Amino acid sequence: MNTLDVPNDAGSRPATSAALAWLVQNRQSATLPVMFLLVFVIFSLQAPNFLTVDNLTNVARQSVYLLIVSLGQFIVIVNGGLDLSVGSTVSLTSVVGALVMAAVYAAFPEFQLLALLAGVGTAVAIGVGAGLVNGLGISVLRIPPFMMTLGMGSVLFGVTLLVSGGMPIYGLPPMLGEWFGFGRVLGFPIAAVVALVLVALVYVLMEWTRFGRQLYAAGGNAKAAALSGVNTVRVTIAAFTLASLLAALSGLLLTARLGTGEANVGTSLPLESIAACVISGVALAGGRGRTLAVLLGTLLIMLVQNGLNLMQVGAYAQTMATGAILIFAMAIARH
Repeated sequence: MNTLDVPNDAGSRPATSAALAWLVQNRQSATLPVMFLLVFVIFSLQAPNFLTVDNLTNVARQSVYLLIVSLGQFIVIVNGGLDLSVGSTVSLTSVVGALVMAAVYAAFPEFQLLALLAGVGTAVAIGVGAGLVNGLGISVLRIPPFMMTLGMGSVLFGVTLLVSGGMPIYGLPPMLGEWFGFGRVLGFPIAAVVALVLVALVYVLMEWTRFGRQLYAAGGNAKAAALSGVNTVRVTIAAFTLASLLAALSGLLLTARLGTGEANVGTSLPLESIAACVISGVALAGGRGRTLAVLLGTLLIMLVQNGLNLMQVGAYAQTMATGAILIFAMAIARH
């Protein structure tokens, strides 16, 4: 009997070794599924309401705003950059957009659509303006993306506080909240539909267009891309402009949900959007990453926050958890 046990034991060892070798070799692609599994197991045991349909639906709805910002961050990172100003762009859009809409609505209360369009125009102007400044500073003045967007974020947030005085902005047209805050189309929240449409558009942009190929090429090797005929300056400016536009749109949707313009709505978004991208396998060095993976990375961040909320863990600890996930994902990616 003992002689029969030895081969079975010996045979299991190569299988185990092969499994471990496969996990090590494919650690980046396996990180996201493993982390999802851990999140579902841990929170389903610690928070009984975690796996309910209502709670998961709520997570999906709350993920909309971070997802939109993360899509813009994804575009920038693939190009080899980083945008730390997205949170301030969201905050500035929320405050200034609310001020504009409130002023137009107060002047023409019978024309709510006009006030809403004014808010959209404001968001577009803020997004394009912030993105162009970032892109020009990085590509023309050769300021490192980290420093350029960090400085730009401080400028934008300073303007936000100056304009709002740190106080919420009220008096928005009811149509804004009715449509984009709580409205539904075919049973789905309009904000979620907007986010899914943006995911599809970014997917097509990155996977099927010349611009997308240029982004990956410039992020992978900017010098080689330039020698191949890619206008890296134009591509960089376009990438940062798109990121700021998406952040501004997220700010407008957040304002619709809250019903007020808030100066602090974008505070955590830079860290969370970078974490969502890194967790999903987007290389911070540029040139690698996939749109649909960013969607999953965003959902993972929101599931962790939701699970901690259900366990009545404070906001500070949630920030710590997001940072720990980011460090873990970076460690997996680099070793």
